[in-house]
Amino acid sequence: MELVLPLLAIAVFYSFVSLRVLRQYERGVAFFLGRFWGTKGPGLIFLPAGFAAQKRVSLRIMALDIPPQDVITRDNVSVKVNAVLYMRVTDPAKAIIEIEDYLYATSQLAQTTLRSVLGEVELDELLSDREKINAVLKKIIDERTDPWGIEVSAVEVKDVDLPDQMKRAMARQAEAERERRAKVIAAQGELQASQTLAQAARTLAQEPSAIQLRYLQTVTEIAAENNSTTIFPIPIELFKPFLQAQAARPAAPPAAVEEGEGPGGALPAGDLSSLMSTLRLSAARTPPQE
Repeated sequence: MELVLPLLAIAVFYSFVSLRVLRQYERGVAFFLGRFWGTKGPGLIFLPAGFAAQKRVSLRIMALDIPPQDVITRDNVSVKVNAVLYMRVTDPAKAIIEIEDYLYATSQLAQTTLRSVLGEVELDELLSDREKINAVLKKIIDERTDPWGIEVSAVEVKDVDLPDQMKRAMARQAEAERERRAKVIAAQGELQASQTLAQAARTLAQEPSAIQLRYLQTVTEIAAENNSTTIFPIPIELFKPFLQAQAARPAAPPAAVEEGEGPGGALPAGDLSSLMSTLRLSAARTPPQE
């Protein structure tokens, strides 16, 4: 009876020491006498102290920062690229047994894969089509880490550091592209304006009185600016009705001009030809000044 109580106390203490508690997101890879015993957890587990040991593995998604890598693209441009990798352990036993340090190994694999993949693409593709590059990186790294019990959920290229000369060249290229677009837009505007003006000219040619209305409207707009002196040309279209009426009338002898009657004498109203004849006669009879 005296030996039972100490043995019972030792057994209770040994059992208490052998208990382990694993969180919900943790698993324990147990080894009994050096041999794989199984994956334990979560919750309360029993590991015989002195005979068994375990390695804790987190099943949560982890983010690995890939340090900046010097990469030479396919078009011989040297850039620095960094990325981030999201991964999780799907098989804790493989992550512990198959590889010594799965985090370090995955990080090194991601760095080498990043350099090799980006070395096969051009700079424009790297800057404009990152989704495709991210998908290629994810596929390659996921296939390589699958035997380790690791699943890669995403790989994202974060930053691309370009040389200063390349930045200036790209800025000049972007400026030239904007100037080209501006010139194209201006040329298209001129083309549309010329087409509209040609259509308006054809419409005005069909209605001769329309040009007179347009001319009077322009005169009204100029007069509204309160200018002291306004000089504007008179289109010949305004005189066409008078010229046509004069051509339709029978020819008449030129009006006689009495001696001493100056250019300011009475003239027939609306007779443009008589006006011109009178001006020529007056100019011929004006004596030269000494």
